[in-house]
Amino acid sequence: MNGKLIAHPALGEVNTPAYIIDEAAIVRNLRILRDVADRAGCKILLAQKAFSMFELYPLISEYLDGTTASGLYEAELGYEEFDGEVHIFSPAYKDSEFDEIVDISDHIVFNSFAQLNKFRYRCDGKNIGIRINPECSTQDEPLYDPCAPVSRLGVRIDDFDEEAFEGVDGIHFHTLCEQGFEPLARTVADVEEKFGKYLHKCRWVNFGGGHHITKPGYDIDGLVKLIREFSEKYGVQVYLEPGEAVVLNAGWLVTEVMEVVHNGMDIAILDASAACHMPDVLEMPYRPPLFGSGEAGVKPHTYRLSSRTCLAGDIIGDYSFDEPLSEGDRLCFEDMALYTMVKNNTFNGMPLPDIGVLRESGECEIIKSFDYYDFKERLS
Repeated sequence: MNGKLIAHPALGEVNTPAYIIDEAAIVRNLRILRDVADRAGCKILLAQKAFSMFELYPLISEYLDGTTASGLYEAELGYEEFDGEVHIFSPAYKDSEFDEIVDISDHIVFNSFAQLNKFRYRCDGKNIGIRINPECSTQDEPLYDPCAPVSRLGVRIDDFDEEAFEGVDGIHFHTLCEQGFEPLARTVADVEEKFGKYLHKCRWVNFGGGHHITKPGYDIDGLVKLIREFSEKYGVQVYLEPGEAVVLNAGWLVTEVMEVVHNGMDIAILDASAACHMPDVLEMPYRPPLFGSGEAGVKPHTYRLSSRTCLAGDIIGDYSFDEPLSEGDRLCFEDMALYTMVKNNTFNGMPLPDIGVLRESGECEIIKSFDYYDFKERLS
């Protein structure tokens, strides 16, 4: 059974649990993004909130133009490890951190005119921008919708301060989450309709992230055309800052079956956890793809996959297999590069997974391992 559920032979040898990043898949995504940037004349940044594995920053920096950060620490990481521009947006900046942010950042985007007016004179000639809220919802889940009612993110047109905008270099909007081209086109049309007269005063406009550019079927030609026409119309440099598109389908979480119990159905207890190692499974929620499996009931043997934490709801989902699972079998969850390492935790004293890279040569290299002290040193 074991070998049939291993996505690559090298994954059968690693200690579990482990995040393993597929270098060849990263390069495949990066080539698509570089092609978009070259054809559209835009700049593309890595959104570190989705993926901050700086071991791969030298590789990614060969294709992308820089990084974007949501706070001081991400900005520092991009500044130290990535050869490119450093952009930062935060809903609010701490006064005690701001001078350091100015020292290491190229673009600083403010969430409100109050924040802009508070800090603009400390920005020392850096590019400064304002985030707008075009009030154009393109998704149904309020948790991921910056345009949802009562959103704290961005300035609505009704609250736009034309006087305070004088001297501002650019506008930023971010409204998408894992979406195709059509929602972006609809959003850009709304931005132009509401904020068009301010776009003409900009040097740059940042279209934010959430673009599923490297997903099969994405309308890349439409994206290129939109960006070129927008840039020419307003005389601006366009930025994109995808996270998922950089690492889409480029990583695994390798785990091992520890025990199988039965209570109304077969339940496999794994050494990986949704709550600790892939929190989006519970937060979004979603059912992560699993190599060699099917939906519940599709294959002969169905199992509920769970964790060894004490959280009753630490359930990954129901999957079916061609053969029964047994202790020691390995499973490879797919698309585990994004929002995993950056969001994991040590609840219950759970060990953090190793981090490794499957090199293009086929060699699996473990970059970092964790131990008890990584749990203890977060506490007091």
